[in-house]
Amino acid sequence: MEIFDLSMIWAMIIAFAVIMYVLMDGFDLGVGMLFPFAPDEDARDVMMNSVAPVWDGNETWLVLGGAGLLGAFPLVYSILLPALYIGVFLMLAGLIFRGVAFEFRFKAKSSRYLWNWAFAGGSFLAAFAQGVVVGSYIQGYETEGLAYAGGAFDWLTPFTVMTGIGLMAGYALLGCTWLIMKTEGYIQEWAYGLAPWLLGAVLAVFAIISIWTPSVDPAAFERWFAVIRWIWIFPVLALFFAFQIWRGLRKRKEVLPFIATMAMFASTYFGLLWTRWPYVIPPDFTLWDAASAPESQLFLLLGMLFVIPIILAYTAWTYWVFRGKVRVGEGYH
Repeated sequence: MEIFDLSMIWAMIIAFAVIMYVLMDGFDLGVGMLFPFAPDEDARDVMMNSVAPVWDGNETWLVLGGAGLLGAFPLVYSILLPALYIGVFLMLAGLIFRGVAFEFRFKAKSSRYLWNWAFAGGSFLAAFAQGVVVGSYIQGYETEGLAYAGGAFDWLTPFTVMTGIGLMAGYALLGCTWLIMKTEGYIQEWAYGLAPWLLGAVLAVFAIISIWTPSVDPAAFERWFAVIRWIWIFPVLALFFAFQIWRGLRKRKEVLPFIATMAMFASTYFGLLWTRWPYVIPPDFTLWDAASAPESQLFLLLGMLFVIPIILAYTAWTYWVFRGKVRVGEGYH
């Protein structure tokens, strides 16, 4: 008899890795999406320098979550990858374009504008693809036995396009509030002016998706209105943190808008998890159905207990070393 529910432990680890990725890589994807709208080329230099020391470390959480998912819940891979193959490919292509642009833009002269577009385009593509994946998870997947039985483009629907747009807006807000915290002068003022519009867009899309979801997933309607009413704490918290963002922007706070945006993301994320709990492959397979053998989960868990503290430590150290403002003419070259 198991003393601990290893599947539950792994579900918490993977959920933690996913939200860490969303929060930490979300703001640098957001910075990339704001790139075309920056006041000038000096502002773009500052924007890229603000995320250059941390962006690759932020993506560690994506690798950790993906590897943990493969080892602990292999059925998820065998169903979700065929269902989302094109969407995942687009996400990875966007991340590659963005990563290459980091290295080449600072060395380029006449072709710098091309790397600007590669950085922005890769960020838009990766953010949209991630939002579409979230939307497809809400929709659920057509399965037959233990295999995906749907089409190659079932993931692409009006609803998933809306969730893709929503995540793009959310990441852009994260990036904008990050720039408020990390920059000064006219760049910071530009970010202050843009942030309320992005907050409004996020709230509008949040409302549309909330109204739309019951028609896409009737089980979500039952979970929210008939079974567990205290689940409403998550949207209430999200709206509370949205108010804190607005309040921080109005009072010209530098740190509060970024922290409140992260908290709003976390509240929405945990609300989504609870809506779908305990299904990892909706609407048929729970996390226990998709789990690997307990021996495999335990073996991987022992390694993860060493890896996660190391990642947390070097992440904290990196942000501490590169704390403070980023100014024109300073940074990564």
